[in-house]
Amino acid sequence: MKFKNKGRKIYKTKEKNYYGKSPMGKFLSGALTVLLIGGIGFLGYSVAEPIINYTKHKGDEPTITEPPVTEPVTEEIEKSTSAVPVPTEAPTQPVTEENYMAASLKETDLVSVDALRAAISAIPKNEEIGYIEVPLKAEGGGIYYASSVYEAQTALKSTITLSEIVYEVENSGYKPAAVISIFRDNSMPATFYDGGYVFASDGSLWCDSQGLSWSSPYSQRAVDYSTAIVLELANAGFDRIICSDFIFPDFTEYDLQVLDPILSKNDRCMALTSTANLLYNTALSNGASMQIEVTAEDILCGRKDILQPMLLTSNNITLNIEIDKLGRGIAAGETLYEFKGSPSEMVEQCLVLVNGELVDFNTTIKISGVTIPQQELTSIKKIVSEYGYDSFVIG
Repeated sequence: MKFKNKGRKIYKTKEKNYYGKSPMGKFLSGALTVLLIGGIGFLGYSVAEPIINYTKHKGDEPTITEPPVTEPVTEEIEKSTSAVPVPTEAPTQPVTEENYMAASLKETDLVSVDALRAAISAIPKNEEIGYIEVPLKAEGGGIYYASSVYEAQTALKSTITLSEIVYEVENSGYKPAAVISIFRDNSMPATFYDGGYVFASDGSLWCDSQGLSWSSPYSQRAVDYSTAIVLELANAGFDRIICSDFIFPDFTEYDLQVLDPILSKNDRCMALTSTANLLYNTALSNGASMQIEVTAEDILCGRKDILQPMLLTSNNITLNIEIDKLGRGIAAGETLYEFKGSPSEMVEQCLVLVNGELVDFNTTIKISGVTIPQQELTSIKKIVSEYGYDSFVIG
């Protein structure tokens, strides 16, 4: 709105004219007025002082208001031993654990209790193994236990129960850890379309070049499904839950044109990190710990949106180095990464390439893909230790 400047207002007053008094009369009138004012002031002071003295208590001092003096606090704050309210939400501080040593089973070890027991008994006894990692939701979406989660019913691959798995692991002197794939799930969205990526034009299910649908972090059903799985595992007694495949598919330029425009934005990583934080809090509030697993192949191929240390509640990461994939070479766009030599030499070549992506995380190194002889495994552990990693998983 535009205001017009009207200028400064000038206020005028009318002068009064006094007539009828001589100069002598004006002088006498002014002198009388001065004497009258002086007499009233003297009388008022004479009367007021006794009243003030009468109402003033003996010993009263004038009140002087001074600003409070603030001194620096130099004492250390001691830990309170009094009771504090129990928090209603899971703590958000990352759990840093050291020297996590584990052996990982295969999906085929879960076809029966006998197969599970045989696999556990085959674990090397001289590796200071404390945990056994059990693959309960595999890449592709297969569920390798008798889950009660609704969306899992069409993907069940085994009838073994969680209580049977936990009992066999703990009865053998180990602690149980579950491994589950999160968004590399081709099974659930094939049945529940709202769990996957859909075309922006008509809402139909999108599939990749191989005809596979993918679970989407933008789907509430997909997020709820993963949360229900984590809750089921934590309540069953799994000490640790490792969540893998926080990734997006390799979208083509055409895919990004026909799918939701949000997939082309730089902040799409927040869909992955918010899901990871939700699963972390779900596990933690139900007595388990949770960490994220990434593969060396995904990092080299640019599928590393989840590696956002400022956005993640937990800083615990497992780096899965799949020896068989290193041996075949990893193609990342127009770049081909070739790894030569023994498994230990390939592991070192891989760490040179991906180590910079992990500096802000508490990282566990997992070696998987092939059976590695004991002597070669010792060499790998030595190399991993030289890079500053103390936690290790035999895949």
